[in-house]
Amino acid sequence: MAIPKTIYKYESINTYSLKNLKAQVFYMAPPLSFNDPYDCALSTVMKEISDSDLKRLVSHYVDREDVPDSAKKQFLSLSKDELKAMFFRASKSALEQEFLELRGVSCFSEKKDNLLMWAHYGGCYRGFCLEFRTVSELFNKLRKVHYSANIPRINIASCLIEKDFDQITKLYCTKSINWKYEKEWRFIHLKAGTSYVYPAEALKAIYFGPNIDEHIMEIICLIIQGQNPEVEFWRGKLSKSEFKVEFEQVNYIPHIIAKGIGLI
Repeated sequence: MAIPKTIYKYESINTYSLKNLKAQVFYMAPPLSFNDPYDCALSTVMKEISDSDLKRLVSHYVDREDVPDSAKKQFLSLSKDELKAMFFRASKSALEQEFLELRGVSCFSEKKDNLLMWAHYGGCYRGFCLEFRTVSELFNKLRKVHYSANIPRINIASCLIEKDFDQITKLYCTKSINWKYEKEWRFIHLKAGTSYVYPAEALKAIYFGPNIDEHIMEIICLIIQGQNPEVEFWRGKLSKSEFKVEFEQVNYIPHIIAKGIGLI
């Protein structure tokens, strides 16, 4: 799947979004902070352990040199149901540490004018939306989110034996078909809570929500013009004929310059 030429990121107005804008970074959030409960409900998406997989898991555990013989003996005395429950807990713990707690995700969209996106992620139309050119090498890491009516399943044996965590990455690029309107792409990083710097030229434009505060809009324009004067500014307004947000490009002139040339 080809990455779009440009991609969008919705932002609410807060200290963090303004700080990230000034620093030119994406923040990598852990999946536990997402508003989709299936983004972190590992117990829901883990496959039931089959008898054949149970045999593989038992053999793998017994063959481990770091496990004392006494522990192996006690382990082999467990019933099939007890063994499955133990491996289920071990796998869930491993996956939580491997992905939910350690890896970070930054979310983007193919659309800049979706009403629900502005309501949910754009500060109820008071925020802004960033447009990025994806020619920069860092955007090669973008992964398209797929939408499905069915929950993908994780193979516990593969996770614990082969350390196949790629299926977890695929899982977190799969969402309910109810989220299809987002047309989402995800940037996945190995470490959550970190910020990933993007080059100034990657930012193409900023789209302001219809209800953004004028002073906040001016602050954002001042921030951007101080580090990348080529960025375009677009002011949003609610259409009077359709249920949509329309944008008109605006030329920002700092107050002191506008005053000096007699515009105000």
